[in-house]
Amino acid sequence: MTSSRADQVTHTARAHSFNAVAAQYADHRPTYPPALFDAIEELTARPLAGSRVADVGAGTGTATARLRERGAHVVAVEPGEGMAGEFRRRLPGTPVVRGDGNALPLAAHSADLLTYAQSWHWTDPARSVPEALRVLRPGGALALWWNTSADDVPWIAEASARAGRHFGRDFSREKNDIGAATADPSGRLDFTRRTVRWSRRIPLDAHLANIGSHSVFLVQSPDRTAAFLAEERRHVLEVFPDGIVEETYDVVLLLASRPPAA
Repeated sequence: MTSSRADQVTHTARAHSFNAVAAQYADHRPTYPPALFDAIEELTARPLAGSRVADVGAGTGTATARLRERGAHVVAVEPGEGMAGEFRRRLPGTPVVRGDGNALPLAAHSADLLTYAQSWHWTDPARSVPEALRVLRPGGALALWWNTSADDVPWIAEASARAGRHFGRDFSREKNDIGAATADPSGRLDFTRRTVRWSRRIPLDAHLANIGSHSVFLVQSPDRTAAFLAEERRHVLEVFPDGIVEETYDVVLLLASRPPAA
C-alpha cells in the first residue's frame, strides 16, 4: 500500500470512527459561543432568524441546536448512521438527511447559509466547494468553523505537546494551517477569518471523555488510549486539583459569500 493510499484509509477510518461513540461525542464535545453566531450575522449582514440553513456534517446536532435557537430554519446533513441516530434522539423535530459535503442531497440555490462545524476537513474541497456554490442561493454564504485549543494557555500548550508526542504530530501547526488556502485550494472563495475565544468549566472525567472522543484516539487500540488518558488525568490534576477543568477554546471561523457569477 502506498503512503497516500494508507493516509486515505486512515482518514476514512477516522471519519467513520465517531459513529460508535455518538452518545459520548454528544455528551462531552464543547458547544459554540453566542459570539460566533453574532460574527456570522455580522459578516453575512443578515440575521440567522428566518434564514434557510443547511448544517453539513451535523454530527449529533451541537451546531444545529444553536442555529435553531437563533431562529434559523435548519436541515441537517450527516453521513454517519450512528451520529444521525443520536441526532434524531436529541433533536427529534429537526430534519436530518444522510449525505456529505462532496455530494449534497440538496436542491440548487436552496440555502441562504451552509455551515460546517468541525466537519469541512472531512470533505474533498475539489468537490465540496462546487457543491457549496451549487446549493447556495445568490448572496448566500458558506461558514466553516472549528473549536481549537487555546495554545497560549500554558497548561493547554503542555497538554497539546503531550498529545503530539503520543501521536508523532504537531497539533499546534495543524491549527495554524486552518485558513483559506487549505479550505479552498482553488481560490474560488474569498474567505474572511474571525477568531472567537471562549471557555467552559467541566469535571475532569468529562474533560477526558472529550479528549477520548477525538478520531485520532478512536482509531488506535483501547489499551493505548486508556494508558494515555490515565497519564493525562495525573497531569491535569496537578493544574486543577479540585477536579474542575477550565477548557479554553479559540473558535476559528472562515466565511465566504457566494460569488454572483458562480
